[in-house]
Amino acid sequence: MSEHLKYYSRRARAPIPLSQPGIRSLGCQCSCAKPAGLSMKATMTNIVGALCALAMVGSANAAIREEPVTYMDGATTMKGFVVYDDATQAKRPGIVMVHEWWGITKHIHDEARNFARQGYTVLISDMYGDAQTANNPKDASALSSSVMKNPAVMESRFNAARDELIKQPSVDPKRIGAVGYCFGGAVVLNMARAGADLAAVVGFHASLGLNTPAPRPGAVKAKILILNGADDPFVKREQYDALKKDFDAAKVDYRVIRYPGAVHAFTNPEATELGKRFNLPLRYDAKADQESKAEAAKFFAADLKK
Repeated sequence: MSEHLKYYSRRARAPIPLSQPGIRSLGCQCSCAKPAGLSMKATMTNIVGALCALAMVGSANAAIREEPVTYMDGATTMKGFVVYDDATQAKRPGIVMVHEWWGITKHIHDEARNFARQGYTVLISDMYGDAQTANNPKDASALSSSVMKNPAVMESRFNAARDELIKQPSVDPKRIGAVGYCFGGAVVLNMARAGADLAAVVGFHASLGLNTPAPRPGAVKAKILILNGADDPFVKREQYDALKKDFDAAKVDYRVIRYPGAVHAFTNPEATELGKRFNLPLRYDAKADQESKAEAAKFFAADLKK
């Protein structure tokens, strides 16, 4: 998004005591333990009720976990977060999430939790190092430019996050995707162009500043979905044309959806206020937000959950 201004402990779970209120003991259910006169139907009803109660208690104890994680990119310390649903211990697909040019914000945490509810483990990557964030466009531009103007830095930091993701015990390393927002959208698209080992990539209101060479036919492994605002002034028609030319020549499996009336940062509920504060064309759009997230959910499910 730096180019834009040119245009303007995992907690241990205690065992659930079967004697707690509301949960019937599942002790011996044979006829010798059955009170006189109690029918088999009543006994089975009690068993089913007890099992349902146990399931409800287990669900109440399950939660979306968000754990800080520190990893390294060479000598640079990166500080991200691992987000997952601990309702299951099964391995699941993993998603590398790349933040907006502001850095890791509340919006990014919310997005990660949403994907965790869908059955993914998410690694919120730190692309700036030491979890740096910006609260104004000047600083955000400087931070994002430090990454986008040096493709080797971009690739190294993304790959460090991906490597950290596949180390997580809840992740199936053979099913990895990536999602990015604004600046992060440009990062994940460029990583796909560079042939990163990803199955599926989604860019929300993605910047189309391409800093990697046009891919060779067959070099792009990921299927790609771009979800942008049709009225986003930060993304120019010629950028879409260049992307299409490169992807068509390389026979990339990709799709671009543009939402009428939506501008930049349309999935971020804080975008409208930020746009007013800094006189930038940013605005939350509830309809585009809902529709784009439904598209992303279907897309990831089709490619990461098969």
